[in-house]
Amino acid sequence: MKNEMKMEFDAISANESFARVAVAAFVSELDPTLEEISDIKTAVSEAVTNAIIHGYDGLANGKVKLHCLLEGDVIHIEVADEGKGIADVEQAMEPLFTTKPELNRSGMGFPFMEAFMDDLEVVSGLGEGTKILMKKKVGCVPWIGDGE
Repeated sequence: MKNEMKMEFDAISANESFARVAVAAFVSELDPTLEEISDIKTAVSEAVTNAIIHGYDGLANGKVKLHCLLEGDVIHIEVADEGKGIADVEQAMEPLFTTKPELNRSGMGFPFMEAFMDDLEVVSGLGEGTKILMKKKVGCVPWIGDGE
């Protein structure tokens, strides 16, 4: 089974919740657990928020692109912006690192994405924007008591 969706929306905070719900609805055909849906929604929320706050830094007319692909029991999610890009991706992915402490940003966006998804890749270039690529296998939560 293969299914795909793409959307583009304005880089404003109000659209973060829209993106979360859209991806949750899209992955629902795989019959995910509530925990899996929560993990996916959290990762999407963090990725979209990063695009809005860090990628565009309040610039008008920014767009966030969301691309999801279901292949078998795996969801591939790409969140992309055409904003300012990340100077040092490795540093940006460190827990508690933030370029926006004045906005009370915790610096846990990438660590949360990494924790809730099976795979995370960040591709960025200064002045070229950022792509966050995530994957998660759905339906692989072990039964309680397995192996005991």
